[in-house]
Amino acid sequence: MTAFALDDPIGREPIGRWGLSRQGSLLRAAADSIPPSGLVLLGIFSVQLGAAFAKELFASLPPSAVVFLRIAAGALIMGAIARPKLKGLGWRDWAVGVGFGLTLAVMNLTFYEALARLPMGIAVAVEFLGPLGVAVAASRRRIDLLWVGLAGLGVVLLAPWGESASVSWIGIGFALVAGACWAAYILLSAAAGRRFPGTSGLSFAMIVSAVAIAPIGVTTGGADLLQPELLLIGLGVGLLSSVIPYSLELQALRRMPKHVFGILMSMEPAAAALIGVLLLGEILHAQQWAAVICIVAASLGSTRVRKRS
Repeated sequence: MTAFALDDPIGREPIGRWGLSRQGSLLRAAADSIPPSGLVLLGIFSVQLGAAFAKELFASLPPSAVVFLRIAAGALIMGAIARPKLKGLGWRDWAVGVGFGLTLAVMNLTFYEALARLPMGIAVAVEFLGPLGVAVAASRRRIDLLWVGLAGLGVVLLAPWGESASVSWIGIGFALVAGACWAAYILLSAAAGRRFPGTSGLSFAMIVSAVAIAPIGVTTGGADLLQPELLLIGLGVGLLSSVIPYSLELQALRRMPKHVFGILMSMEPAAAALIGVLLLGEILHAQQWAAVICIVAASLGSTRVRKRS
């Protein structure tokens, strides 16, 4: 899961500049040969493929253990790319960094718990309300109330009303908490960017997140975490969900306007629903598709209006 930039809340931008632009010239040349819109779409589908593989792991490991594998892999990669410099940090810097990391841990944990109970498209759509809320809160335009209402309609359509409902209230709750954490992540990432040089803020947060989630992940995963096959899949989830999309998005943002990037990223709930259908056999009902479309439309509308203002 990547993160929206605060100055363009609906346009998701890799926070912290992972430093992945230092890859080999062959990789850069390959990226340059792909249109920036293609890079964004590849990044979107990479994230959702990572989520699909993570969901497949739930048959062998609980969500908390899968989250631990993903975050630990990310922390190792980030630690190799950008070691956080702790010398000279004040208590406020520590507070921001630790808060950033804990938010990252809770965000991923609650999202994976939602993913274990909901179809992918629904989990991502509900979580998307977090960054949408940040965008609307930062706006003073009345038309944004329309997007709030449209997103609210999407939630109403998704909510498991009645005894025959096929969607879990608990799953919806976890996705809402994940969305709230995503909103907090946006704000904290901006604060960390002001207090930590370069990519060290994100690196620090990833390490804190890994340490925080380790007791839960190790306890629930137990000896199964040592199985080579599961470790390999967990590493793949980390690469697909974090490293690859961050790298692709970073390349795309250098070659396209942020508002276009944001419009493309608003399609992510629909992409999640499509991956869920194709790879996991998660068939959504017409009402659920309508809900996903409402939330996508709210994100698109907010992005386009902010550009025109």
